[in-house]
Amino acid sequence: MRAVLQRVSRASVIVNGGEPRKIGPGLVILLGVRDTDTLEVVPKLAEKCAHLRIFPDETGKLNRSAVELGYEALVVSNFTLYGDSSRGKRPSFIHAAKQPLSVDGYELFLKELARQGLAGIQHGEFGADMQVELVNDGPITLVLDTDEWQKPPKMG
Repeated sequence: MRAVLQRVSRASVIVNGGEPRKIGPGLVILLGVRDTDTLEVVPKLAEKCAHLRIFPDETGKLNRSAVELGYEALVVSNFTLYGDSSRGKRPSFIHAAKQPLSVDGYELFLKELARQGLAGIQHGEFGADMQVELVNDGPITLVLDTDEWQKPPKMG
């Protein structure tokens, strides 16, 4: 799985032209599921996202998590995170998971993230037309890729 995690001062998503689903300070998480993923990694990814220390403490060091500060999260499914643009000018999405794995991975991530103690969670809908608006604070943007967790540690 791949998660693009952004620290935001506010964010919202509009699903299929409906009412905005809004959060205040917290996290926007764009989530992609790969065709080779298994659901066993989802709890660890959700825990990592919620508890990653990317918010400043009283001295300005990035030493606080969204959970510690009582912040929220907005989660949006995004198969294009597995787009491959290495050839030509049209990206291929062959490595993005198909249903049911893609939907199961997204829904399980939402469930596991809700267990982490965030103040609230808003989310888009898998496969829907969505418009995401956010104010990236910092800017702080990180990419978490569970495939990298499988690699042996570098010796240095």
